[in-house]
Amino acid sequence: MAKSAAIDKTILAGVKEKIQRGLLPQWAFTDDEIYQAEVEQIFAKTWNFLGHESEIEQPGDYVTRWIVNDPVLLLRDENCQIQAYLNSCTHRGTKLCTADFGQKKAFTCPYHGWTFNLAGDLIGIVAGNRVYGEEMDRSRWSLRKIPKVSSYCGMIFGSLNEHAEPLEDFLGDMKWYFDIMLGRSDAGMEVRGVPQKWIINTNWKISADNFGGDPYHTAMSHRSTVELGISPKDPMYASYGHQVVLDNGHGINMCTAAKAGADVPPYQGLPSEMWPMFKRNLSAEQLDVFEKTMIMVGNCFPNLSFVSPMHGTGGPDEPLTSFVNFRVWRPVGPMKIEVTSWFMVDKEAPESFKQASYLSYIGSFGPAGTLEQDDAEIWTRVAETTRGTMAQDKDVHYNNALNYLMGLDRVEPDLTWPGPGTAYPTCYLDAISRAFYEHWVDSLLKEADVPTGVL
Repeated sequence: MAKSAAIDKTILAGVKEKIQRGLLPQWAFTDDEIYQAEVEQIFAKTWNFLGHESEIEQPGDYVTRWIVNDPVLLLRDENCQIQAYLNSCTHRGTKLCTADFGQKKAFTCPYHGWTFNLAGDLIGIVAGNRVYGEEMDRSRWSLRKIPKVSSYCGMIFGSLNEHAEPLEDFLGDMKWYFDIMLGRSDAGMEVRGVPQKWIINTNWKISADNFGGDPYHTAMSHRSTVELGISPKDPMYASYGHQVVLDNGHGINMCTAAKAGADVPPYQGLPSEMWPMFKRNLSAEQLDVFEKTMIMVGNCFPNLSFVSPMHGTGGPDEPLTSFVNFRVWRPVGPMKIEVTSWFMVDKEAPESFKQASYLSYIGSFGPAGTLEQDDAEIWTRVAETTRGTMAQDKDVHYNNALNYLMGLDRVEPDLTWPGPGTAYPTCYLDAISRAFYEHWVDSLLKEADVPTGVL
């Protein structure tokens, strides 16, 4: 019997009913059985972000990534095709490649020396003829492929589930917004530098929820940026714009500074020589939204979050720039995540703009950035309070639910919004969070009717 069968589905159904009423039981963050079910019912079955095509541009380029506990070797083969393998030698299971990135023509296992080419074929065995003879069929011992791999706007996703829906169906209406962030310029985006990694002692849902649907936290959590003159003093500034609820648990906030009275340049301050490209690659509706947007922040279910802000490089007198930051909250346990964070910028942007954007990213959302440190501290505190006896009490009559009531039955959708999804005329709202947790419960309630995993 699968471990996930230990979850009482009656309790989960009750959780969904509470979420619809704007309440989330606190134990849902760090319950051990819930975590195991998430690994099996969500991460093993859905699409997971692995990297960007610009990281593996040439044949032999590779990076190593994770889908929770499954190590992944992502590379460009000799035919320039993207391949993803389980990063595990088929001889004794050792982690085949231990480097984060590099360039190779073949991979040799450090344990017994079995060697695999870029197509995953076993091409070398130490003393093979004398140890195994001619009878061993090497083709049976090729590297195991990740069952499904697909890309959108240069973003590479993989799934351990061979029955997973097509990637474009999974992304759904999020594609419209990804096009604005990732497909606006002729050559697309590039990853600059090496993705940064760090550990936070929190639950993956806390961070995904924060990025996906919680601009409300900025006025307090990031108060230091107001005091430094980096952010406006208006406590409502992060509310101006639209919160857009999308299908499959996705969501995005399109924030504008228009109501704050700020004099903000169009297209997030990207150089004017790039604007003709935007007009070529985006629809009239996308162009109109992009021109007025200052910050795009959201989450692609389950754990791929992103932020594309206008931000200064250090103080009130520094010029505003912009960047695109994607990050994965990889669960390492119920109370531990490994963050992998990518800095991306348009390939065709001037080099001076790229450098200024990178400094802005490092100072705000890098591992030691002001905003990143603020968030990590809060997320850790949430997880700490969630392991106690009172928070873990599953008695449906015990009031240990957290408040997700903001805007419930009070804020009506803006029917004039030109993009897809259900858009609300404020970003101070819990609509995305409620939709995220509803999809989360639905995913856990699904029966394990198809085999999953790399076997």
